[in-house]
Amino acid sequence: MNQDLVLVCVVGRPHGVRGLVHIHSYVEDPISLERYAPLQDEQGRLWSLRWCNTKDNVAELMRDNGEPFTNRSQVQEIINTRLYVSRSALPALEEEEFYHVDLIGMEVFEGHLSLGHVVMVHDYGGGVSLEISKGVFIPFTKACVPRIDLKTRSLFVCRPIEIWGEEKQETKTRFIANGLVS
Repeated sequence: MNQDLVLVCVVGRPHGVRGLVHIHSYVEDPISLERYAPLQDEQGRLWSLRWCNTKDNVAELMRDNGEPFTNRSQVQEIINTRLYVSRSALPALEEEEFYHVDLIGMEVFEGHLSLGHVVMVHDYGGGVSLEISKGVFIPFTKACVPRIDLKTRSLFVCRPIEIWGEEKQETKTRFIANGLVS
């Protein structure tokens, strides 16, 4: 996916019979999705939305021609469509804040050993975790991911014992604020 595009929402199930949809927002303020128009899907089609009921995340979704969906069966065809916005339309990030797209694809190191690449960023409500290409999941906390280098597209981890397993405990590398200690 284009690094300039950031996933902001996903089209959910239909709401009623008149073409309204539930929207799963990934932005801090879902109401801002109206201002981010045009939204873009993975095929390059343009979209916009207008909130009908923010409490229930219900919106009217419009195609690039401004025409809204008018019935439930039309909306059924676009369920799970991912909608993106240009990074330049989003607010500036604070220090130590990242968009998921910034982390996906980064090489993951523990000491000098490459563990693979970040393939997905997950947030199921109990905290964010990074999925590494070799089937490892790392909690995305300062303790487990003490350093991220956006320039070299690499991040450095310190896996807790629950991820390492006891057999690797004696070779575990720790990170401290000023460098590596083995």
